[in-house]
Amino acid sequence: MKIDNQFDPIDIAISGIKAQAKNIKVISTNVANAQTADNGNGQPYRRLEAVFRSSDDDLGPVTIEEFAADMSSFPKVLKPGHPMADKDGYVSMPNVSLPMEMMNLNTAARSYQANVAILKRYQQVVETSLELLK
Repeated sequence: MKIDNQFDPIDIAISGIKAQAKNIKVISTNVANAQTADNGNGQPYRRLEAVFRSSDDDLGPVTIEEFAADMSSFPKVLKPGHPMADKDGYVSMPNVSLPMEMMNLNTAARSYQANVAILKRYQQVVETSLELLK
């Protein structure tokens, strides 16, 4: 495995921060639409997931390749009288699980914090190096 200096740890940490910030936005959108029975097209909101991609050699930055729709089935909830209810009174609801979204949010936030910690540590190393050069 050849290691070059094309991407240093700072570039990788910054890319991780940017990717997790986008991931947090997607998770927030899922939570906000957890009760949206009509997404404007007659269907419930479909949960989105961020798909991460690293560089080919695994030593480069991370990016979000796409936001993929979760194709799992929509749960049906008995809500007679709801405008979107079928003949039996069931409404198709979004395939968003709030506990799962909270776990994903916690994971994304911790990853974001870990990348910020790398940047802080790098700053300390630079400051210490400058002090030694005085």
